[in-house]
Amino acid sequence: MAVVNGTSRRAFLLGSVLALPTAVVSARLFGAAEAARLAAPVIDTYVPAFFAAPEWKFVMAACDRLIPADAEGPGALETNVPVFIDQELAGSYGRADDWYMEGPHDSKAPADMGFQIPYAPSEIYRRGIKATDAYTAQTHQKSFAELDAQTRDQVLTKLQKNEINFAEFGEPILKASAFFGFLLTNTQEGYLSDPMYGGNKGMGSWVMIGFPGARASFLEWIGQQGVKYPLGPVSLLGERA
Repeated sequence: MAVVNGTSRRAFLLGSVLALPTAVVSARLFGAAEAARLAAPVIDTYVPAFFAAPEWKFVMAACDRLIPADAEGPGALETNVPVFIDQELAGSYGRADDWYMEGPHDSKAPADMGFQIPYAPSEIYRRGIKATDAYTAQTHQKSFAELDAQTRDQVLTKLQKNEINFAEFGEPILKASAFFGFLLTNTQEGYLSDPMYGGNKGMGSWVMIGFPGARASFLEWIGQQGVKYPLGPVSLLGERA
């Protein structure tokens, strides 16, 4: 397919259609779900709002291993999960605008004492990626994004189990497991969220699991055990898949 400035011809044509008066657009040259899919960023040419280039490569590589594509459905990259994470970190969530962030912070406090890290999510990602890449540079002589899939999985497992000591790589406060927790949770959120937030491109994950989305009513299907839900999902913006 021909490409214009990194955008497919169909996406370029869609942009032209959206610029037309409403009466013309209502001719429905595209279905709502197809229009939403085409309007979504192309991940290979997406320019991050928050991540620097090396950080973006890390997030792309990590998301791809956390939710890889398979025969069951699309993976994190096919559904624009890294885009969701980038846009979240570039906004109020990344800055922890509505979180209580005043000290003191006690890293040894029990879990029921709440959030005990003095960093907003954006800082957690910056420091976590830097420490992880320092670890892989020392142990594998490569950045995380340059590792093969099996080695990436091994590194992610070590992060999850807190088997990488970030303090040895210049990060004395953030723990590897805490960074992994944010990375995994945000990946899951981006995969399953409404497409209006940047992820779940084309409602791919909803189609895979048979989730109805924001449909106004599906009461007639509740309680029908073993009966497959026959209608596709609907997004908050009214897109249908």
